[in-house]
Amino acid sequence: MKVKIINESHHPLPQYATEQSAGVDLRANLDEPITLQPLQRALVPTGLRIALPAGFEAQVRPRSGLALKHGITVLNTPGTIDADYRGLIGVILINLGQEPFVIQDGERIAQMVIAQHEQAEWELAETLDETERGDGGFGHSGRK
Repeated sequence: MKVKIINESHHPLPQYATEQSAGVDLRANLDEPITLQPLQRALVPTGLRIALPAGFEAQVRPRSGLALKHGITVLNTPGTIDADYRGLIGVILINLGQEPFVIQDGERIAQMVIAQHEQAEWELAETLDETERGDGGFGHSGRK
């Protein structure tokens, strides 16, 4: 699939790290470093704009290494970029770690996965089909 992209950053275009990678890394596009204190959040610019085809979205997800090593994650995981959005892509990062974390220009801060989706057409009903689970939720299946 071809996706139009405008790169207003001074970094290379996002790339897939391996032939089987689902996501591309997004990089911080900063004039100066951002220090995230514990429990602090910030909108980190990427300098990228994209035009997705109709029926697709881009999901912005945390990078596992930043989460494990530093407690840095994407606050609204997954963040959704709709096919009709043309603005700059920003990533809301939060520091859930115990130490300040400095985000440097060019640092890989998140990953982006392109996914196909459909829109639901709601059909009003008086009842829903019966299932084995029924209305059991939140912990219904127990610990295994």
